Amino acid sequence: MATPGEKLAASLELLQKLQDQKIVGIKATDLSRVHKERLIDQGFIREVFKGWYISVPHDEKKGDSTSWYTSYWGFCSRYLKDRYGDDYCVAADQSLLMHAGNDSVPHQMIIRSTKGNNSLTPLLFNTTLFTMKSPLLNIESIEIIKGLRILNLASSIVYCSPSLFTSNPTDVRTALSLIGEASELLGILLDGGHSLKAGRIIGAFRNIGQDKIANDIQKTMKSAGYDVREVDPFEQKTPITLSTRERSPYVNRIRLMWHEMRKVVIAVFPKSLGIPNDKAGYLKRIEEIYITDAYHSLSIEKYRVTPELIERVRSGTWNAKENEDDRKQRDAMAARGYWQAFNAVKISVSQILDGKNAGKVADEEHGDWYRELFAPSVAIGLLKPSDLAGYRTHQVYIGQSKHVPINRDGIRDVMPTLFELLEQEEEASVRAVLGHFIFVFIHPYMDGNGRIGRFLMNAMLSSGGYPWTVIPVEERDTYMDALEQASVDQNIEPFARFIAYLVEASIKGKPIAKI
Repeated sequence: MATPGEKLAASLELLQKLQDQKIVGIKATDLSRVHKERLIDQGFIREVFKGWYISVPHDEKKGDSTSWYTSYWGFCSRYLKDRYGDDYCVAADQSLLMHAGNDSVPHQMIIRSTKGNNSLTPLLFNTTLFTMKSPLLNIESIEIIKGLRILNLASSIVYCSPSLFTSNPTDVRTALSLIGEASELLGILLDGGHSLKAGRIIGAFRNIGQDKIANDIQKTMKSAGYDVREVDPFEQKTPITLSTRERSPYVNRIRLMWHEMRKVVIAVFPKSLGIPNDKAGYLKRIEEIYITDAYHSLSIEKYRVTPELIERVRSGTWNAKENEDDRKQRDAMAARGYWQAFNAVKISVSQILDGKNAGKVADEEHGDWYRELFAPSVAIGLLKPSDLAGYRTHQVYIGQSKHVPINRDGIRDVMPTLFELLEQEEEASVRAVLGHFIFVFIHPYMDGNGRIGRFLMNAMLSSGGYPWTVIPVEERDTYMDALEQASVDQNIEPFARFIAYLVEASIKGKPIAKI
């Protein structure tokens, strides 16, 4: 008779086969009742709703949303295909957001299908699917993204709701900037007789500075006998000139986010103190705060470090070659890497204090920070040498976050844009807050993004004479929640206020973070 362990192993083998087939949404019929119940009992699969499941780490804590958010798009893809076949498409608003590079998990995804029954399907963590009974557009209007049938770019612009222009202006402007010429939209507008929609689209293109496209739509609709009344659907003029040569949505999206958010940062942040005259004193204060900074920054990432371990690394008594415990300890490797990276950042700060452009320094040297951060782990074999190669080549996800970082191809488009924005930005406070936020929003590395983001923040703070500021591990939830609001809801104010609060306390000589 098979032991309980052997029975569980047999069930896990079946689950592994499903995972090898890249099946994310698990249907009840994929597993026998016995295997299904065993995997549920042992915490390897979780029910989304009756008859549908996702796989989860067996030690995932109750209330942890990470598995659901990382499974969301794959789950929806399989469920909708199984339920509706090819007789569905994602509604125009969500389709447009996806074209604009906004891959955050939505609170509710609306689906159109002739088989729909106007019903709401509750999913995990307060997310839902709503299926509308609705005829579909012709097949030429539909394309597959993330395994989902969505409206193509032109159709999503034409059919999106007027309210989306005010609720998600960055996304809509980003989508509009991907249109190269009016002909991409005119076929839909003319064949559908959409004079009202045409007026809104003309006004939208005029708003983003694309007068040629706006005029071409207007003249063509008029030639076809339609009376088109131009209306600007946005509440405000587009703050920057958008590039129409970018076929990646991420570049214009990042530029728009930066320019929309910077005014919020300036409003809540203390004024710049200016480059300090006493460079040596400033660098000495950075050295003095090292142990506190390392303890809190590593603890935020859930490494188990102590001030004593950090001090041994700093003083040189830590020895990976002779001390077996140090050599094998993942946390010790992280502490050693942090020390090396901290010193590399300090060199960068020294250049900034000498008057070199802070954004240019960060562009040239952030790769050095990253390599120093992980070099000890590579040296002893915890990581592969190729892990030092640079920007990631795979998709990553952030624990318990609805935000899905930019895909691997988009990283190469937007990282130069980030450093260009840093170089051009006049306000040190904006460089610090948005430099940190946009860096972790992009998440360019497989690991270490939070630590590099905080290094970047402090390097940019130095360009305004602000003190090196530590984010306390005790405020981790506040910190992560603020980043989540900025990433998912485009609301930078909580994050800007949080960083401003910590900086002000440091300016007064009463830093919040202590050991």
